[in-house]
Amino acid sequence: MSDKKKIFRVIGTVILSLLSVLYLCPILIILMNSFKKKTYISLSPFSIPTDKTAAGFENYISAIEAYGFFDGIVDTLIIVIGSVALILFFCSMAAWYITRVKTKVTKALYILCVFSMVVPFQMVMFTLSKTADTLKLNTPWGITIIYLGFGAGLAVFMFYGFVKGIPLEIEEAAMMDGCSPLRTFFLIDLPMMQPTFISVGILQTMWIWNDFLLPYLVLDQRRYKTISMIIQTMKGSYGRVDMGAIMACLIMAVIPVVVFYLFAQKYIIEGVAAGAVKG
Repeated sequence: MSDKKKIFRVIGTVILSLLSVLYLCPILIILMNSFKKKTYISLSPFSIPTDKTAAGFENYISAIEAYGFFDGIVDTLIIVIGSVALILFFCSMAAWYITRVKTKVTKALYILCVFSMVVPFQMVMFTLSKTADTLKLNTPWGITIIYLGFGAGLAVFMFYGFVKGIPLEIEEAAMMDGCSPLRTFFLIDLPMMQPTFISVGILQTMWIWNDFLLPYLVLDQRRYKTISMIIQTMKGSYGRVDMGAIMACLIMAVIPVVVFYLFAQKYIIEGVAAGAVKG
């Protein structure tokens, strides 16, 4: 490697390192403020907690006991697990069928799935809210069907790209041995689709976990609340905001998804590359 390339590599490393620190700064500021008394969060948001300003774990206790953070975690987990399971199961089968059965109908279905990714949510949110109430989908179990509809576009697109790269001869050999189409899918194609399964599952999990608008519009808020909705309720009437509980709640909500992403980022890259390059 030439000296010029080494210099550029060092400069690039320094710049990217500085950018990484800048991206981490907001999280560090929220973490510091989550251990401060409410008054000092507004007065000195960038200072490190001291004996005078520190509140210990009071903000975290308040977020759990006064605002029901753990109840929000349960509702959020039901929505995330149910929605991701439906998306992976149905979208993988749909993408396989669209890829293998070449008709005008399957081509139209694929175009509709891809087109759904560019339709703004604001265009359908009011109609969706009314429809969800009418069909009784305003529960953590019912909203999973709605997430299936919104997540199908990206999922079908990624599964479609991967299935195109699977040699058709493998499926033909399985069918000659007596496998039905469904058995061929579950025994032959499904294990081969594992990288895309993992990447789609991770991307959908992070999206649904952090989503606020869809649960806010659809769920019956008297009975169910996700984590993001609980954070919103910490802003009371007349502009009153429980900043301490908000900061603590944000940290508790961010930690699981950050840890999840750090362990899973390798599979995201592998799955996206597999779905984009094959075929």
